[in-house]
Amino acid sequence: MPANLAEATVIDASGVHYRQLNELIREALESGANQIKLEGVNGQRFIGAGLVSEARLEIDGVPGNDLAVFMDGPTIVCKGNVQDGSANTMNSGTVVIHGNAGDVLGYGMRGGKLFIRGSVGYRVGIHMKEFGEKVPVMIVGGRAGNFLGEYMAGGVLCVLGLDVAANESVVGNYCGTGMHGGLMFIRQPIEDWQVGKEVGFADVDQDDIDMLMPHIDSYCENFGGDPEDLRQMLEDGLIAKLYPFSKRPYGNLYAY
Repeated sequence: MPANLAEATVIDASGVHYRQLNELIREALESGANQIKLEGVNGQRFIGAGLVSEARLEIDGVPGNDLAVFMDGPTIVCKGNVQDGSANTMNSGTVVIHGNAGDVLGYGMRGGKLFIRGSVGYRVGIHMKEFGEKVPVMIVGGRAGNFLGEYMAGGVLCVLGLDVAANESVVGNYCGTGMHGGLMFIRQPIEDWQVGKEVGFADVDQDDIDMLMPHIDSYCENFGGDPEDLRQMLEDGLIAKLYPFSKRPYGNLYAY
């Protein structure tokens, strides 16, 4: 059961079924907690699912699939790695991952921010989308696997490759396949054959830098480092901008 402390509500998740754990989180929030610390997390799914709150959750351990699914507002900080599907269809809020993350992060992500210090798996950022002022942002400090930004419809996806050798690519193959909205910023080198036919390359301009730097600042606030070093990477052309050629890349396959 939760134990109320002066600054945070601590929940011991050791051996607790994911349904019970999520019930305990909701009970704590309904009781007025705005800071929750989860200890002993070991693969429990759906942590933060559908939460509408301004609370902060800190996780010690490895959460399971669909962390922050449908979440709307909270901040979740995970001190280690996470499994697949984090920020699935997240509407708003912030997820900070100090380790690596699995596949399919940010699927259908509609808003909010997702910061990953390490690397991510396959099919990250699929169907990310935006509407009006709601623009999802994902920044990956390491590298990403195949199909990054597949069918991406909006938002901002940035892969920095901070711990990757300068001559190594930080993304896999099929990057941006079916992309029809949003922007990706990928640390060089990235070759034409790695990206979908729907994707174009452009130099990063000052408007891009002005848009990215507040998110870079947040990334560095969470993980350390000097944001000016990352600004310099942008200004020196070490990061490429990827954009979609068309809003409807496969329209000719279905229209007569």
